[in-house]
Amino acid sequence: MLHPLIADPSATRQILRHFKLRAVKGLGQNFLIDAEIVRRIVEAAEISAGDEVLEIGPGIGTLTQGLLEAGAHVTAVELDKKLPAVLRETLAGYENFRLIEGDILKVDVAALMPRPFKVAANLPYYITTQILLTLLEKNLPVTKIVTMVQREVAARMTASAGSKIYGALSVAVQLRSSAKVAFEVPPEKFLPLPEVTSAVVVCDVRRPPFEVDEEFFSRVVRASFAQRRKTLLNSLTAAGFPREKILSSGIDCTRRAETLSLQEFAQLANALR
Repeated sequence: MLHPLIADPSATRQILRHFKLRAVKGLGQNFLIDAEIVRRIVEAAEISAGDEVLEIGPGIGTLTQGLLEAGAHVTAVELDKKLPAVLRETLAGYENFRLIEGDILKVDVAALMPRPFKVAANLPYYITTQILLTLLEKNLPVTKIVTMVQREVAARMTASAGSKIYGALSVAVQLRSSAKVAFEVPPEKFLPLPEVTSAVVVCDVRRPPFEVDEEFFSRVVRASFAQRRKTLLNSLTAAGFPREKILSSGIDCTRRAETLSLQEFAQLANALR
Protein backbone atom coordinates (compact mmCIF):
# COMPACT_ATOMS: atom_id res chain seq x y z
CA MET A 1 0.00 0.00 0.00
CA LEU A 2 1.12 3.53 -0.75
CA HIS A 3 -0.60 4.84 2.39
CA PRO A 4 -1.86 3.48 5.72
CA LEU A 5 -5.26 1.82 5.60
CA ILE A 6 -8.02 4.45 5.60
CA ALA A 7 -10.74 1.97 6.61
CA ASP A 8 -9.74 2.09 10.26
CA PRO A 9 -11.42 4.04 13.09
CA SER A 10 -8.23 5.75 14.30
CA ALA A 11 -7.03 6.55 10.76
CA THR A 12 -10.42 8.01 9.84
CA ARG A 13 -10.54 10.16 12.99
CA GLN A 14 -7.00 11.38 12.30
CA ILE A 15 -7.91 12.37 8.73
CA LEU A 16 -11.05 14.16 9.89
CA ARG A 17 -9.09 16.04 12.57
CA HIS A 18 -6.23 16.91 10.23
CA PHE A 19 -8.54 18.40 7.62
CA LYS A 20 -11.02 19.78 10.19
CA LEU A 21 -13.85 17.82 8.61
CA ARG A 22 -17.27 16.91 9.90
CA ALA A 23 -19.77 14.61 8.23
CA VAL A 24 -22.32 16.70 6.34
CA LYS A 25 -25.74 15.34 7.28
CA GLY A 26 -27.38 17.02 4.29
CA LEU A 27 -25.12 15.00 1.96
CA GLY A 28 -25.79 11.76 3.82
CA GLN A 29 -22.15 11.38 4.84
CA ASN A 30 -21.09 8.52 7.09
CA PHE A 31 -17.50 7.31 6.80
CA LEU A 32 -16.90 3.56 6.60
CA ILE A 33 -14.34 2.40 9.20
CA ASP A 34 -14.12 -1.35 8.65
CA ALA A 35 -11.51 -2.86 6.31
CA GLU A 36 -13.35 -6.18 6.12
CA ILE A 37 -16.47 -4.46 4.75
CA VAL A 38 -14.32 -2.72 2.13
CA ARG A 39 -12.79 -6.07 1.18
CA ARG A 40 -16.24 -7.67 0.86
CA ILE A 41 -17.53 -4.84 -1.35
CA VAL A 42 -14.51 -5.14 -3.65
CA GLU A 43 -15.05 -8.90 -3.74
CA ALA A 44 -18.77 -8.48 -4.49
CA ALA A 45 -17.86 -6.20 -7.41
CA GLU A 46 -15.53 -8.92 -8.72
CA ILE A 47 -12.78 -6.39 -9.32
CA SER A 48 -9.89 -7.50 -11.52
CA ALA A 49 -6.75 -5.59 -12.41
CA GLY A 50 -7.52 -3.11 -15.16
CA ASP A 51 -11.29 -2.89 -14.51
CA GLU A 52 -12.82 0.53 -15.12
CA VAL A 53 -14.80 1.56 -12.03
CA LEU A 54 -17.00 4.58 -11.41
CA GLU A 55 -17.25 5.48 -7.74
CA ILE A 56 -19.93 7.92 -6.59
CA GLY A 57 -19.14 9.93 -3.48
CA PRO A 58 -15.65 8.67 -2.54
CA GLY A 59 -15.59 10.70 0.69
CA ILE A 60 -12.09 10.52 2.16
CA GLY A 61 -11.13 7.57 -0.08
CA THR A 62 -11.99 4.57 2.12
CA LEU A 63 -13.60 2.31 -0.49
CA THR A 64 -11.57 3.98 -3.24
CA GLN A 65 -8.35 2.72 -1.68
CA GLY A 66 -9.66 -0.85 -1.66
CA LEU A 67 -10.64 -0.62 -5.32
CA LEU A 68 -7.28 0.88 -6.29
CA GLU A 69 -5.34 -1.76 -4.37
CA ALA A 70 -7.29 -4.42 -6.31
CA GLY A 71 -5.94 -2.89 -9.52
CA ALA A 72 -9.03 -1.03 -10.75
CA HIS A 73 -8.86 2.22 -12.67
CA VAL A 74 -11.15 4.36 -10.53
CA THR A 75 -12.98 7.47 -11.66
CA ALA A 76 -14.53 9.07 -8.58
CA VAL A 77 -17.18 11.80 -8.70
CA GLU A 78 -17.38 13.93 -5.54
CA LEU A 79 -19.93 16.66 -4.82
CA ASP A 80 -18.59 17.99 -1.50
CA LYS A 81 -16.19 20.81 -2.37
CA LYS A 82 -14.08 20.21 0.75
CA LEU A 83 -13.16 16.62 -0.11
CA PRO A 84 -11.11 16.83 -3.34
CA ALA A 85 -8.20 18.36 -1.40
CA VAL A 86 -8.44 15.50 1.09
CA LEU A 87 -8.55 12.83 -1.63
CA ARG A 88 -5.53 14.30 -3.40
CA GLU A 89 -3.58 13.69 -0.20
CA THR A 90 -5.05 10.42 1.08
CA LEU A 91 -4.78 8.82 -2.38
CA ALA A 92 -1.63 10.59 -3.60
CA GLY A 93 0.57 8.35 -5.71
CA TYR A 94 -2.14 6.07 -7.06
CA GLU A 95 -1.76 6.47 -10.82
CA ASN A 96 -4.99 4.54 -11.44
CA PHE A 97 -7.13 7.23 -9.75
CA ARG A 98 -9.05 10.04 -11.46
CA LEU A 99 -11.11 12.58 -9.52
CA ILE A 100 -14.06 14.50 -10.97
CA GLU A 101 -15.51 17.33 -8.94
CA GLY A 102 -19.25 17.62 -9.50
CA ASP A 103 -22.76 16.23 -9.13
CA ILE A 104 -23.20 12.71 -10.53
CA LEU A 105 -26.71 13.68 -11.67
CA LYS A 106 -25.25 16.47 -13.81
CA VAL A 107 -22.08 14.77 -15.03
CA ASP A 108 -22.10 13.28 -18.55
CA VAL A 109 -21.39 9.72 -17.45
CA ALA A 110 -21.48 8.40 -21.04
CA ALA A 111 -18.64 10.73 -22.01
CA LEU A 112 -16.78 10.10 -18.77
CA MET A 113 -16.99 6.30 -19.00
CA PRO A 114 -17.12 5.34 -22.70
CA ARG A 115 -15.87 1.76 -22.19
CA PRO A 116 -17.53 -1.03 -20.18
CA PHE A 117 -17.34 -0.20 -16.48
CA LYS A 118 -18.55 -1.17 -13.03
CA VAL A 119 -20.04 1.05 -10.34
CA ALA A 120 -19.08 0.86 -6.68
CA ALA A 121 -20.62 3.32 -4.27
CA ASN A 122 -21.80 4.03 -0.77
CA LEU A 123 -24.83 6.01 -1.93
CA PRO A 124 -26.33 8.86 0.11
CA TYR A 125 -29.68 7.59 1.33
CA TYR A 126 -31.61 10.72 0.36
CA ILE A 127 -30.79 10.40 -3.34
CA THR A 128 -30.24 6.66 -3.83
CA THR A 129 -33.23 6.06 -6.11
CA GLN A 130 -32.45 8.98 -8.41
CA ILE A 131 -28.84 7.87 -8.88
CA LEU A 132 -29.77 4.24 -9.51
CA LEU A 133 -32.37 5.17 -12.13
CA THR A 134 -29.89 7.50 -13.83
CA LEU A 135 -27.34 4.68 -14.09
CA LEU A 136 -29.86 2.09 -15.29
CA GLU A 137 -32.01 4.11 -17.68
CA LYS A 138 -29.37 5.84 -19.80
CA ASN A 139 -28.11 2.76 -21.65
CA LEU A 140 -24.59 3.22 -20.32
CA PRO A 141 -21.94 0.50 -20.87
CA VAL A 142 -22.16 -0.44 -17.18
CA THR A 143 -21.89 -4.16 -16.42
CA LYS A 144 -22.26 -4.30 -12.64
CA ILE A 145 -23.51 -1.92 -9.95
CA VAL A 146 -22.51 -2.62 -6.35
CA THR A 147 -24.05 -0.14 -3.95
CA MET A 148 -24.34 0.24 -0.22
CA VAL A 149 -27.82 1.56 0.51
CA GLN A 150 -30.29 1.70 3.38
CA ARG A 151 -31.50 -1.82 4.21
CA GLU A 152 -35.10 -0.88 3.41
CA VAL A 153 -34.08 0.40 -0.02
CA ALA A 154 -32.20 -2.83 -0.68
CA ALA A 155 -35.36 -4.77 0.18
CA ARG A 156 -37.38 -2.65 -2.27
CA MET A 157 -34.79 -3.11 -5.02
CA THR A 158 -34.99 -6.90 -4.75
CA ALA A 159 -38.69 -7.32 -3.80
CA SER A 160 -40.86 -9.78 -5.73
CA ALA A 161 -44.27 -9.07 -7.28
CA GLY A 162 -47.00 -9.47 -4.69
CA SER A 163 -44.88 -8.06 -1.87
CA LYS A 164 -46.08 -4.95 -0.01
CA ILE A 165 -42.73 -3.27 -0.73
CA TYR A 166 -42.65 -4.16 -4.45
CA GLY A 167 -42.86 -0.91 -6.36
CA ALA A 168 -41.60 1.25 -9.20
CA LEU A 169 -37.99 0.99 -7.97
CA SER A 170 -38.23 -2.82 -7.85
CA VAL A 171 -39.49 -2.93 -11.44
CA ALA A 172 -36.92 -0.43 -12.73
CA VAL A 173 -33.99 -2.28 -11.14
CA GLN A 174 -35.17 -5.75 -12.14
CA LEU A 175 -36.04 -4.75 -15.71
CA ARG A 176 -32.40 -3.89 -16.37
CA SER A 177 -30.50 -6.10 -13.94
CA SER A 178 -30.41 -9.21 -11.83
CA ALA A 179 -30.28 -7.83 -8.28
CA LYS A 180 -29.46 -9.51 -4.97
CA VAL A 181 -28.54 -8.43 -1.45
CA ALA A 182 -24.95 -9.51 -0.77
CA PHE A 183 -24.75 -8.66 2.94
CA GLU A 184 -25.86 -6.17 5.58
CA VAL A 185 -23.68 -3.57 7.31
CA PRO A 186 -24.55 -2.50 10.88
CA PRO A 187 -24.36 1.16 12.00
CA GLU A 188 -21.22 0.61 14.11
CA LYS A 189 -19.19 0.14 10.93
CA PHE A 190 -19.50 3.89 10.24
CA LEU A 191 -18.37 7.17 11.74
CA PRO A 192 -20.59 8.86 12.79
CA LEU A 193 -23.14 6.11 13.43
CA PRO A 194 -26.08 6.32 11.00
CA GLU A 195 -29.57 5.76 12.34
CA VAL A 196 -30.17 2.86 9.96
CA THR A 197 -28.70 -0.48 8.97
CA SER A 198 -27.16 -0.59 5.50
CA ALA A 199 -27.00 -3.35 2.91
CA VAL A 200 -24.80 -3.99 -0.10
CA VAL A 201 -26.75 -4.81 -3.27
CA VAL A 202 -25.18 -6.34 -6.37
CA CYS A 203 -26.89 -5.61 -9.69
CA ASP A 204 -25.63 -7.52 -12.73
CA VAL A 205 -26.77 -5.24 -15.52
CA ARG A 206 -28.40 -6.73 -18.62
CA ARG A 207 -30.77 -5.78 -21.40
CA PRO A 208 -34.49 -6.08 -20.64
CA PRO A 209 -35.63 -9.71 -21.06
CA PHE A 210 -38.35 -8.71 -23.54
CA GLU A 211 -39.03 -6.16 -26.28
CA VAL A 212 -40.30 -2.92 -24.79
CA ASP A 213 -39.98 0.84 -25.26
CA GLU A 214 -38.11 1.47 -22.02
CA GLU A 215 -39.07 5.14 -21.64
CA PHE A 216 -42.77 4.42 -22.22
CA PHE A 217 -42.58 1.31 -20.00
CA SER A 218 -41.22 3.48 -17.17
CA ARG A 219 -44.07 5.96 -17.61
CA VAL A 220 -46.64 3.19 -17.33
CA VAL A 221 -44.97 1.70 -14.24
CA ARG A 222 -44.71 5.03 -12.45
CA ALA A 223 -48.35 5.81 -13.22
CA SER A 224 -49.44 2.36 -12.04
CA PHE A 225 -47.77 2.80 -8.65
CA ALA A 226 -48.64 6.49 -8.22
CA GLN A 227 -51.71 5.59 -6.15
CA ARG A 228 -50.95 2.17 -4.69
CA ARG A 229 -54.38 1.56 -3.19
CA LYS A 230 -56.16 2.13 -6.47
CA THR A 231 -56.72 -0.43 -9.19
CA LEU A 232 -54.66 -0.31 -12.35
CA LEU A 233 -57.66 1.01 -14.25
CA ASN A 234 -58.14 3.94 -11.90
CA SER A 235 -54.44 4.75 -11.59
CA LEU A 236 -53.78 4.65 -15.34
CA THR A 237 -56.90 6.59 -16.36
CA ALA A 238 -55.98 9.23 -13.77
CA ALA A 239 -52.60 9.49 -15.51
CA GLY A 240 -54.29 10.08 -18.88
CA PHE A 241 -54.01 6.66 -20.51
CA PRO A 242 -57.04 5.68 -22.69
CA ARG A 243 -59.56 3.58 -20.77
CA GLU A 244 -60.38 1.39 -23.78
CA LYS A 245 -56.71 0.47 -24.30
CA ILE A 246 -56.29 -0.37 -20.63
CA LEU A 247 -59.34 -2.66 -20.73
CA SER A 248 -58.17 -4.38 -23.92
CA SER A 249 -54.60 -4.97 -22.71
CA GLY A 250 -55.26 -8.55 -21.63
CA ILE A 251 -54.39 -7.67 -18.01
CA ASP A 252 -57.09 -7.78 -15.33
CA CYS A 253 -57.22 -4.09 -14.54
CA THR A 254 -59.07 -4.56 -11.25
CA ARG A 255 -55.69 -5.69 -9.87
CA ARG A 256 -53.26 -3.39 -8.11
CA ALA A 257 -49.83 -2.56 -9.48
CA GLU A 258 -47.89 -4.54 -6.87
CA THR A 259 -49.36 -7.81 -8.17
CA LEU A 260 -47.95 -7.45 -11.72
CA SER A 261 -44.80 -9.23 -12.83
CA LEU A 262 -42.24 -7.61 -15.14
CA GLN A 263 -43.70 -9.55 -18.07
CA GLU A 264 -47.21 -8.33 -17.28
CA PHE A 265 -46.04 -4.73 -17.05
CA ALA A 266 -44.42 -5.20 -20.47
CA GLN A 267 -47.66 -6.60 -21.87
CA LEU A 268 -49.58 -3.65 -20.43
CA ALA A 269 -47.10 -1.06 -21.71
CA ASN A 270 -47.02 -2.56 -25.21
CA ALA A 271 -50.83 -2.58 -25.34
CA LEU A 272 -51.08 1.05 -24.22
CA ARG A 273 -48.41 2.15 -26.66
